[in-house]
This record gives sequence, C-alpha cells and structure tokens, in this order.
Amino acid sequence: MNVTTIRFVFLFLIFAFAFVFGTTLLLDQPPESFVGSESQGTWKSVLSTILSPFKIILIGPLLPFIKFLHQDPDTPPPFFLAGFAIYWTILALILHYIFHKIKIFG
Repeated sequence: MNVTTIRFVFLFLIFAFAFVFGTTLLLDQPPESFVGSESQGTWKSVLSTILSPFKIILIGPLLPFIKFLHQDPDTPPPFFLAGFAIYWTILALILHYIFHKIKIFG
C-alpha cells in the first residue's frame, strides 16, 4: 500500500482532531486531563485511563502552549487549532518517515 505524505498527514490531522473532540465531548473532561476523575462514571473513568497514553502523545507537549494562551481570557479558538495542527503535522511527518523506513507504506 503506497500512501502519499500529504494524504497521511491529512488523515492524521482529521483523526487527531476527531479523537480530541470526541474524548472531550464523550468523556466530559478537558483536553488537558489525561486520566479519569472521581466525578466521571465508572466506564468513563476506565475509558479515560485506557486512552491516556494517546492523549499524552497528542496533547502532552502542547500543555505549555495551552497554558500560555489561557493567560488571556479572550484568546480566539483558531490559535489553539493552529497550534494543534502544527504539532500534529510535525508528528505525522515523523511517523510517515518512520513507517516508510520500515517499509509499512511501500
């Protein structure tokens, strides 16, 4: 299977945004939290704990950026989306390079 770099990055961005928004809406927790809390139901807490390694990779390095932008209460949401997109594009390019080197994508 031969996947182009642009297609891989595009799909990675779509799935990363869907993952973050899905976990935020479904699990009722902010993107910065990585593990379940006492206020969540049992299944939500367990699912949050299972998904925490993915959230650490997708959002962990962006926590200083998020905290910096939260200093101003009027920060427009596009700044957050742009920060996520830039980081995830770099992450996707690194993953695509690694997958290409080990011949997963041809």
